[in-house]
Amino acid sequence: MQGMGKTIMSHGYDSGRLNLPFAGIATFAKKPCVADWKLIDADVAVLGAPFDLGTQYRPGARFGPRAVREASTLFSFGHAGAYDHEDDAVYLGPDVRIIDMGDADIIHTDTIKSHANIESGVRAALCAGALPVLIGGDHSVNIPAIRAFDRQGDIHILQIDAHLDFVDERHGVRFGHGNPMRRAAEKGYVTGLSQFGIRNVSSTAREGYADARTRGSDILSVRQIRRMGVAAAAARIPAGARVYITIDIDAFCPSIAPGTGTPSHGGFLYYEVLELLQAVAHNHDVVGIDLVEVAPDYDPTESTSILAAQVLLNLLGFIFHARAAE
Repeated sequence: MQGMGKTIMSHGYDSGRLNLPFAGIATFAKKPCVADWKLIDADVAVLGAPFDLGTQYRPGARFGPRAVREASTLFSFGHAGAYDHEDDAVYLGPDVRIIDMGDADIIHTDTIKSHANIESGVRAALCAGALPVLIGGDHSVNIPAIRAFDRQGDIHILQIDAHLDFVDERHGVRFGHGNPMRRAAEKGYVTGLSQFGIRNVSSTAREGYADARTRGSDILSVRQIRRMGVAAAAARIPAGARVYITIDIDAFCPSIAPGTGTPSHGGFLYYEVLELLQAVAHNHDVVGIDLVEVAPDYDPTESTSILAAQVLLNLLGFIFHARAAE
């Protein structure tokens, strides 16, 4: 038995470990975990923000980062990258260095301190020169993420979402998941917002829409984007803008993404969002990403988490493939 063990170990070292999705530690895409944020040396730094104290309906997005990481192991491509036969391209090969920072420390019942910890994590990624990818958590985690960009130059925000999230204040609450785009619009370095997918009964009153447009928002519903086409929608983002992308999983139709706190029927399908993201990555410098509102307990099939992981990995692939082509 001892000899057999040595043979197996030798074979493993010679050929590389198989490292199947269900084995090992579930970091994002099975990439290395860097717990000391002063030691980040990567192109992409993934940070979890397991915070859902900003939600106004169903809680549970605090478990989103864990679920998305678990799902991402399905797409852990190892050292070879992922070949896409439609594009005849290899995405996320060994030249793209991705690390997992773990989670920001969340202080239960304390939004301000929890948000401050999330902001610190995003700042650490930016200071290391890495593209920050934040996995929520409810959409309020976008607020500290955008705060972290205060010394990064002008940015334009692409929001893919069912809800406008442009509430200024409701019963004294200014930092919940209905407020992030209003808080972003108040920043001098946020030059505008493209708010795509907004539909049906919204979290924002009529005057909020007028306020958003006055502050430079371009608001399109799913049906409007379908009529004009994804390419035309992407072309509305200002040329030359440095783009921060925030994706609320409820932008997708709940028929494919039921695991979220505020589902809204009539949402995007997978390829509509994928093609939009590919066009944006091709034409713009993407400087930050968050994906929020995955609440896995509402989806026993885990398809919502898988969708989230697949969207993030494809988006990262598009971004770094475009950068390599420059």
